[in-house]
Amino acid sequence: MKQDERIELPDGYKPSASEPFMNDLQKEYFRQKLLAWKDEILVESKITISNLQQDMGALPDLADRASTETDRSLELRARDRQRKLISKIDSALRRIEEDNYGYCEETGEPIGVARLDARPVATLSLEAQERHERKERVHRDD
Repeated sequence: MKQDERIELPDGYKPSASEPFMNDLQKEYFRQKLLAWKDEILVESKITISNLQQDMGALPDLADRASTETDRSLELRARDRQRKLISKIDSALRRIEEDNYGYCEETGEPIGVARLDARPVATLSLEAQERHERKERVHRDD
């Protein structure tokens, strides 16, 4: 589906395994879901930046200052994870445009609408993801 071919989703539409996989309605549903998620992250990022730019003031108490620095560090780490998530969202949006969204990178099989609804940036089927995680655990134990 190309950018100028957007379709209107019926009210309350949810993808179903009983309809053809990655039909135009499903693609549009996931495109909208990904864009909304990205917008939400960007709004949160702006709030974080605003909060971080606020003057800490002269916190005379060392414990208060340390606590504030720890909170800021945690917030920055969370924002870094979200920056990486935005990259994954952009990649998923590209896959929708290229008509290969929803298919496992490893096997080429459909990932499934339930998994994509839960994790719209998924690139592996559940089985391939489990194999990947088992392989990681084995190598981590070495």
